[in-house]
Amino acid sequence: QVQLVESGGGLAQAGGSLTLSCKVSGSTFSRNGMGWFRQAPGKERELVARLAWNGAILYYADSVKGRFTISRDDTQNTAYLQMHSLNPEDTATYYCALPRGVRLSVLPADFEYWGQGTQVTVSS
Repeated sequence: QVQLVESGGGLAQAGGSLTLSCKVSGSTFSRNGMGWFRQAPGKERELVARLAWNGAILYYADSVKGRFTISRDDTQNTAYLQMHSLNPEDTATYYCALPRGVRLSVLPADFEYWGQGTQVTVSS
């Protein structure tokens, strides 16, 4: 049984930083890679960042380039999303997910397994 568990969300001030963690069990990130998504109230779920099966960074959303860093530690079966220079537009529920295949896709439908999400709130 594949499970993904996110942690690290919380309240941050604008300009601050948070680091999210995603621990996987029942699978590994080296199979098809992984992705971080976010969903703000009233908005569609969007891909924020994506790692390939070999750990290469495949994608950052334009809105987070230069501010967010995706990484993983295979010894811990854990992926990370370091978030810096946060702004109120980053407020959302953040999800980690495992893709169905190795092809780069930004569509949530192309991801098979999801965590429960962790809330990030950035105050101005």
